[in-house]
Amino acid sequence: MGTIDIPAQTLPASELARLDARFPARDVAVGNGAVVSVRECGQGPVIVCLHGIGSGAASWLDTAALLAPQACLIAWDAPGYGRSTPLASAAPTAADYAARLEEMLDALSIRSCVLVGHSLGAITAASAARSESSTSERIRRLVLVSPAIGYGAPDRIDARAKVRAERLATLDDLGIAGMAAQRAGRLVSDGASEHARQWVRWTMARLNDHGYRQAVELLCNADLLADLPPPMPVRVACGALDVVTPPAACEEVARRCGVPLELVDDAGHAGYVEQPQAVAALLRESLAG
Repeated sequence: MGTIDIPAQTLPASELARLDARFPARDVAVGNGAVVSVRECGQGPVIVCLHGIGSGAASWLDTAALLAPQACLIAWDAPGYGRSTPLASAAPTAADYAARLEEMLDALSIRSCVLVGHSLGAITAASAARSESSTSERIRRLVLVSPAIGYGAPDRIDARAKVRAERLATLDDLGIAGMAAQRAGRLVSDGASEHARQWVRWTMARLNDHGYRQAVELLCNADLLADLPPPMPVRVACGALDVVTPPAACEEVARRCGVPLELVDDAGHAGYVEQPQAVAALLRESLAG
C-alpha cells in the first residue's frame, strides 16, 4: 500500500493551545484501577456530554467555551477512548457503558446534571437514564443529539452483520489514521468550515483500536428505541443536513419520546462541532427548562 496523506494528524498549534488552556483533560479514578478521562470547562449547573463512535471529549471544546459563563460542561472520553480504561468485555453492552458513566458521576460527586448523548453516546445516555440506580434528581433532563438507534433490534439482523463487517474491515484495511482520512468528512455538511473539518479529522485520528472495536459492538448490539427511559424531560435534536443519522431516523426517536424533533440548521452529523452556537443555545435552554 502507498503512503496516505492524512490531514487528520494536523491541528493548528493555536487550537491545541486553546484546548489545553480552556478544556484540559484529567483522569478520574472510578475504582479497581480504572480511570475515565474527562475535560471540564465553566462553572454552574452541570452538563455531561457523551461523544459518538468516531470522536472524543475534545470535540466539545467550542460548545463548552460558549456555555462557560452559565454552566460547567464535563465531557468524557468513553471507555477505551483517550486515556479512559476500556471495559472488560470484548462486546460491552449499553448497560456496561452506563455503569461506567455512573461510576464517573459518583467519583465527581455530581448529584444533578443535564445528560447529553451524541450519536452512539445517545445509547449510553438513554441506558443511564433508564437504569434503576439513576434517580430523577441526578439526570434532570436527557438531550439526544443525532442519536444512533443501533442495530440490535430483531428486524435489523442483516444490517447488523453488514455494519459490523464493514466497520471492522475498514479499520483492518486502513488503520485508525486512514479511517479518519476516509470517513471524517461524512460527519459534517458540504458547507462546513475548515475549522470544523479539522476538528472532526483530528479527533477521529486519535481513536484507540481496541476501544473502537468495542464501540462497534455496542453500535451493532444496542437497540435505542427499546432502551429509552420512562417518561422524563427529553429533547431530541439533529443536524438538518445529517447523512449519518438523518432527520427521518431521529424523528422516530423524538416520536417515541413524545417530543418534537429539533433541527440544527446548516449542520451535518457532528452538529455541535459545525454549529456550536446553535447547540450551546439548545443546552442553555435545557438547563432552564
